[in-house]
Amino acid sequence: MTADHRTGATEEPGAGGGSGTYAEVVDLLSTLIRFDTTNWGRGTSAGEREAAAWVAERLESAGWAPRLLARDDAPNRANVVLRVPGMRPDLPGLLVHAHLDVVPAEADDWSVDPFGGLVSDGYVWGRGAVDMKNMCAMTLATLLRWGREGVRPQRDVVVAFVADEEDQGAYGARWLAEAHPELFDGVEAAIGESGGMFRRLERGDKSVRCYPIAAAERGSLHLRLTARGVAGHASRPGPATAVTRLVDALHRLAHHPWPIHLSPAVRAQLQGTADALGVPVDLDTAAGVQACLDELGPMADVARFTVRAQTTPTMLSAGYKVNVLPATATAEVDVRCPPGYADQLEATLPELIGDEVEWEHTAHSLPVSAPVDGPWFAAMRDAVCAADPGAVVFPYCMGGGTDAKAFAPLGIAGYGFAPLGEDPDGRLAEGVHGVDERVPVASLLWGLQVLDDFLTRA
Repeated sequence: MTADHRTGATEEPGAGGGSGTYAEVVDLLSTLIRFDTTNWGRGTSAGEREAAAWVAERLESAGWAPRLLARDDAPNRANVVLRVPGMRPDLPGLLVHAHLDVVPAEADDWSVDPFGGLVSDGYVWGRGAVDMKNMCAMTLATLLRWGREGVRPQRDVVVAFVADEEDQGAYGARWLAEAHPELFDGVEAAIGESGGMFRRLERGDKSVRCYPIAAAERGSLHLRLTARGVAGHASRPGPATAVTRLVDALHRLAHHPWPIHLSPAVRAQLQGTADALGVPVDLDTAAGVQACLDELGPMADVARFTVRAQTTPTMLSAGYKVNVLPATATAEVDVRCPPGYADQLEATLPELIGDEVEWEHTAHSLPVSAPVDGPWFAAMRDAVCAADPGAVVFPYCMGGGTDAKAFAPLGIAGYGFAPLGEDPDGRLAEGVHGVDERVPVASLLWGLQVLDDFLTRA
């Protein structure tokens, strides 16, 4: 089915009460959702090229000259890259990256078609509505307006609609950065997913509207452990078996008391949250940080996990019969590392695992961070506060990761800034990687206003 035939799934055309660009962004998102761009991992996906080609066609219709790029061995895993020349080429450039792929959706579990692009009850529904075709739609709507009206930003803006973010980026951002680094010449900072979204902080009689912006990401240094022993009858075990060796190593990893390590982004998040709620805190001692986390409770959000490293066993495999000693036992361990703690973590891992278990990294993606006190963060904060003057904006560290890590080796500081505003009727963006994913139309329209303002004036 071609893009031109993808109509009829929207119950409320132009929902949101806007016109022009503001109604357009809803239709763009609805259409993008109707491209099934499921990424199953391990190199298998659906529909990314069709979605990328549609985006490129829309950009060309507004007078732009985007490039459609894909690896030679995977032509269906396509990316769209466009550089918009700024009025001041002497200024450092800005990258906007948004991924077109989505995680799988089991249609039987949903109350709507996950790839129907339905607009109903004040929401746009469907897989990718929040993660992150909403940002794709807002970025595309901004570029279409610029093209029609002859708008130019202050600085060069490079836009990348990419494939494969939901896996390893081997066909998307990581490949683009490694195979075509020239596309990002002169770029100093980037914005992507997971930041700038409305959140209400409430404590007692305090109620604060806030918009956390991601300025750091923990590293993923996942492990595969393999223990070996002598196969035999389980009624006559030796002093150490493959299973017991593995279990001992996993116990040390799982129960190690990793110390608190505050990166600048996490410190700023805790301080900003505490200040907004009127909570006095001491962030200069481990006891003070723990007391802050306890006092803030759910208001501390992801900071509860990003204040220290984590080593969490998640997968185990050994044996085939209860009375047989297996010769090998394996496990996978999810390892997360705060910014600025990689050396300490990697020095400690061999001590915890010990000499009786072999191990290797299955992922070695180091943490990244961006300045929280410079002009880029200030520009994002200003754009948010211009649209919501009473808002509180502070940085935070993501618990997971995004394509920002792929662009970091090029010297590009990555921020999570895909703005979504408050819905006046209390609707929330929900269902990311889950069931009935949806984004409020009002939140989307607010986000478009903020994104357009930031990109035009930054």
